[in-house]
Amino acid sequence: MKISPQTHLRKPVFVLASVSAVCALTLSACGTTSTDASADDGSSTSTSEACADDSSTTSADPVSVKDDTGHQIDLDKPAAKVVSLEWQYTEDLVSLCIDPAAVADAKGFTTWDTAEKLPEGVTDVGTRQEPNVESILSANPDLVIIETTSRDDKIVGQLEDQGIPVMAMTGANGKDPIGYMKDTFSTLAEVTGRGERAKTVLSDFDAKVEESKKELADADLPTKDFVYFDGWVNGSNVALRPFGQGSLFGELGEELGLKNVWTGEVDPAYGLGQTDIEGISEVGDANFFYTGTDDPESEDYVELLKKNDIWSNIPAVKDKRTYPFPSGIWTFGGPKSSEQALDAYVEALTK
Repeated sequence: MKISPQTHLRKPVFVLASVSAVCALTLSACGTTSTDASADDGSSTSTSEACADDSSTTSADPVSVKDDTGHQIDLDKPAAKVVSLEWQYTEDLVSLCIDPAAVADAKGFTTWDTAEKLPEGVTDVGTRQEPNVESILSANPDLVIIETTSRDDKIVGQLEDQGIPVMAMTGANGKDPIGYMKDTFSTLAEVTGRGERAKTVLSDFDAKVEESKKELADADLPTKDFVYFDGWVNGSNVALRPFGQGSLFGELGEELGLKNVWTGEVDPAYGLGQTDIEGISEVGDANFFYTGTDDPESEDYVELLKKNDIWSNIPAVKDKRTYPFPSGIWTFGGPKSSEQALDAYVEALTK
């Protein structure tokens, strides 16, 4: 099965494939729907720009932090030259007003995560799945942050053999995705001595939640039911990935008073499911939200959806209640990506 970059950006798609096979439906040419992606109007100010006026201090105290695997990281002083091997941590570092020493897949980051702007000339150490160890070492880091569930990961061993401290983060927690996102941000702030800055960013996020919640509470919504999804093309078929209970974007929607009605099987960490057009049609009158980022390496699955009989007869499609999020909102990001998602929910339902 061909997996598009958007679906293999995270490991759960492979886990799910062994649990529930994708039952893709062959497409037939008929029907259209209003599913054109919205353009980002550029109204949100990136934190990297905000950092020019940032007055928060950086701690110089020794650091003692446990990563998600329980490994203790002890540093004589906060990490200053940090290499990030996952987009969420790249975003978080820039939100903390830290220029990463190097990152994995800088080009992909600029496509999928617009919450922050990478500093010009940042070193790219290769893909997130297989970063180049020599490139990482050339950045002379005092910390590398990687997403993995085990310290047995080959990259971890190779870096630690060279005396490089490695912080291993699992990337998600389906029991409390919003809390985990915030805790991850705070952990990165602690290890880099940027706790003061982190409090400001998280306070801004909490304020955004309350503001967005009020805006939707004041709106006269025909339904609060929703499903958020992304997808990919497999041959002439479309496979869809709903963000169910335990997903960050699903929980952000529910935080606003909406109801995530995807009840299909999901993986326990990321809350992601798999289905086809027929499966997504079973959610009743729910509103549809989906990623508006154009995948540069895959056929547009939304265009194929428009040609399908079943899709065109789904209530949300017939009533034009299918809402693309603006391009570049990373579904597995930090506080600033989450703020973008909150804005997207509100804009879609109140415009």
